[in-house]
Amino acid sequence: MDGFGDESRSETRLGRLLGLPTGRRSKWLVLVVWLAVVAGLGPLAGKFEGAQKNEPSSFLPGSAESLAVLEASREFPAGESTPAIAVYHRDGGLTDADRERIEADRAALAADPPAGVSEVAPSVLSEDGTGALLTVPIVADGDDEVLIDAVERVREQVGDAGGDGLEVAVSGPAGFSADASKAFEGINSTLLFAAAGLVFVLLVLIYRSPVFWLLPLLAVLFAEATVRAIGYGIASAGVVVNGQTGGILLVLVFGAGTDYALFLTARYREELRRHEDKHEAMRLALRQTTPALLASAGTVIAGLLCLSLAEVNGTAGLGPVAAMGIAVAALTMLTLLPALLLIGGRRAFWPFVPRFEGDQPPARGAWHRLGERVERRPRRIWLGTAVALGAMCVGLVTLDNDLTSANGFRDDVESVRGQELLARSFPAGANAPTVVLVRDAALAERTREAAAASSAVASVGEVEQGAPGARFQVVLREEPFSEAGYAAIQPLREELRAVAGDAVLVGGPTAEERDLRASAQRDTILLVPIVLLVVFLILIALLRAITAPVLLMGTVLLSFFAALGISGVFFDYAFDFPGEDPSLPLYAFIFLVALGVDYNIFLMARVREEALRHGTRDGMLRGLAVTGGVITSAGIVLAGTFGVLAVLPIVALTQIGFVVALGVLLDAIVVRSILVPALVFDLGRRVWWPSRLGRDDGGAPPGPSRASPAREPAQA
Repeated sequence: MDGFGDESRSETRLGRLLGLPTGRRSKWLVLVVWLAVVAGLGPLAGKFEGAQKNEPSSFLPGSAESLAVLEASREFPAGESTPAIAVYHRDGGLTDADRERIEADRAALAADPPAGVSEVAPSVLSEDGTGALLTVPIVADGDDEVLIDAVERVREQVGDAGGDGLEVAVSGPAGFSADASKAFEGINSTLLFAAAGLVFVLLVLIYRSPVFWLLPLLAVLFAEATVRAIGYGIASAGVVVNGQTGGILLVLVFGAGTDYALFLTARYREELRRHEDKHEAMRLALRQTTPALLASAGTVIAGLLCLSLAEVNGTAGLGPVAAMGIAVAALTMLTLLPALLLIGGRRAFWPFVPRFEGDQPPARGAWHRLGERVERRPRRIWLGTAVALGAMCVGLVTLDNDLTSANGFRDDVESVRGQELLARSFPAGANAPTVVLVRDAALAERTREAAAASSAVASVGEVEQGAPGARFQVVLREEPFSEAGYAAIQPLREELRAVAGDAVLVGGPTAEERDLRASAQRDTILLVPIVLLVVFLILIALLRAITAPVLLMGTVLLSFFAALGISGVFFDYAFDFPGEDPSLPLYAFIFLVALGVDYNIFLMARVREEALRHGTRDGMLRGLAVTGGVITSAGIVLAGTFGVLAVLPIVALTQIGFVVALGVLLDAIVVRSILVPALVFDLGRRVWWPSRLGRDDGGAPPGPSRASPAREPAQA
């Protein structure tokens, strides 16, 4: 008996559970149940996008100082508003006609204000006479539609300058929020069609069948519809789900679901050649694949659930939503897909139909030959591969956090143009004033004087009294949505606290962004070691060893840093991105470590299965031979589905898609096919220490061995 437990009892229980989707009659029941589930949840799936929240304030952690200011602002007489700022600029100075037009725009908006707008502030002219601002405060109460509609009305009113030299754009916090929300409009539909189209093409290429692609794709679509409906329920329950979460969820379900389908189908084809009865073949395929698939899905789920510990609400919301998506994808592939494959039968694979061959000697294949070449010089190969991946990590020095709300759009947006126009005539911070809250109204004037004396402040507004105390606005000298603007917040807080102590709080759009970044940094530091520990413990439980999990975790980390390093070079020199999103390292780490371990699990679970009968060296050759093709195919599919994030006009999502796609390809093609086999060949049976397999190596004779040629599946 293996020192880490007995597998026979769990396999017996598993066999009973897997009988339903593989029964001659019950497979039809499984299909009917899934049809009923999708039909019942269909109406909720269509509401998923509408339940998403994309305003920046909804992502703030509960402990954020800027959130306290935001909540207190609702109790002031003027309420809590998000200003849309119409910016007018003419080189050489505004004309009388320009000023008349500005007043006419203000009068029109005041006479027929958009929903959420109670009054329009008087226009403000710049000191040099080249620009003017028209501020329209919008009270949206967290309703994206009210904010977007109000901004659109303002933009329609101020219109285009008509090419006479007057430049006009609507910016401000409301403008940026509206443009961000619009960028996420239709994100699910766009990604759905892009991902489905890509998966269709890849499945046709992988299986070379004009028919078979329909079965796994249909199962993935069932999973996606179910996930969207449950996602709506999670969002309605109060979990923060934004457009970025929705996009990542969809590609994750498509990618992981298709991967699970590939692994199950590959084993099913093997068994179809060994067994004449397709139902028996499916039962055996499920029995052999399910433990690894559940361990794989469980690893990803556990890693994603760690995100629930994040301070940033958007990151914390991604955890349970994405974990639910992986769980549904795995459940679908273990129930609906087997039923569909059995209903389709062997003929669904046409023209490459797997024929019954019995216990024929397995044929050699390309992956077996690759394993033999790696086996000849394993140490030289793993050292060379590790050095090459290490060299790729040098690109990490190019990474920075310079991606902000102002430069995070791939397309030209009006709010960014408005910020650029405003900076020509006014202090850059006028586009999004910072709010100072003084809980003790008696200290308000002293605090205002301290703010006016700060080197970070260009101007100070009047004090407003209210139930929470007093507040006033300050205009920063730096752009409000920039690294320099974010860096000015903490020194300003310290200067004002030197006067009013804990009674003073600093909020507003710039402070909110700064607090988000600080929480994102904290989340990365906290969650990375937790995820590593969770994944490591799962690998120990699955492989019943310690050496192998240490080895596999090391390869995953190396490929992660290599992917991030190469991506940094591409972002700087090929794509000319202004910087990287602060959450990119954490998101990339979660997906690449969890998904990278996926491929480790599928490879090493099969290697261990073979090693129990043939020894570690032969087991490695056999495991690589039968999984090399399917792991590579799965890697290409997963990389492609994450790559479709690049169709969206948001730089942060493009970066996540690129890093994950590149990392998955490195994992599937280099790490799992070359580096891990070379390490296993070099360590031999010691890779299974301290289990019994590490001592007797499955009964294999000591010394080098040559494996019998392993069966190579005709297709992944």
